[in-house]
Amino acid sequence: LLPCRLYCEEAKDPKRRSCQTVLAEALDIVVRSFAPILPHLAEEVFQYIPYKKGSEGVFRTGWINASSAWKKPGIEEAIEGACAMRDSFLGSISGKNALEYEVIIVIEPGLLFELMEALQAEETSSVSQLNEIMMASQTTLLSELPKETPADANITKGTFLINLEGGDICEQSSYKVIARALAKAKCPRCRRSTAESSSTPCPRCLKVLAGKGST
Repeated sequence: LLPCRLYCEEAKDPKRRSCQTVLAEALDIVVRSFAPILPHLAEEVFQYIPYKKGSEGVFRTGWINASSAWKKPGIEEAIEGACAMRDSFLGSISGKNALEYEVIIVIEPGLLFELMEALQAEETSSVSQLNEIMMASQTTLLSELPKETPADANITKGTFLINLEGGDICEQSSYKVIARALAKAKCPRCRRSTAESSSTPCPRCLKVLAGKGST
């Protein structure tokens, strides 16, 4: 999840910058958390954080002060739901490379489907947040089984309990996960099976490389 965002996207791409923001916030909270019992280590770490040059130090800048923006309703449930589906997907291809597959997620219209749509607005994507969580080359989100589903397709079923607003909103949703091997070549840059040939980057990487060349 992190390497693809950090090393495959453009330097100023919002997906890459948002990943850096999360890592920076996590590091700040972890360092401040162990500072009272490991003061010298915390201070040393703080001094070597490149974007905090000139800082007064971990003990002079206050205690943990996480922004309320991190507590967006539904995000935790969306991530937990996606992780549950990822476990179903990875379990169905045990021992195989997830990047050689497309994962098809089928959820009946409802709250769980809406949460997954927040992670992937398009029906099919290789760059969405949902696909990054699934660790596949491509993810397709549907509300019903595709008509061309083979009779012998490996369909993994599961359920997920959504609990929002302290229990005021509670919904048990079922889902189906289908793993389908992709016929496309592996991209030499991002390693996803979304390229037309093994010697040519995939469309996403070609776009990124073209942007680098014009700057």
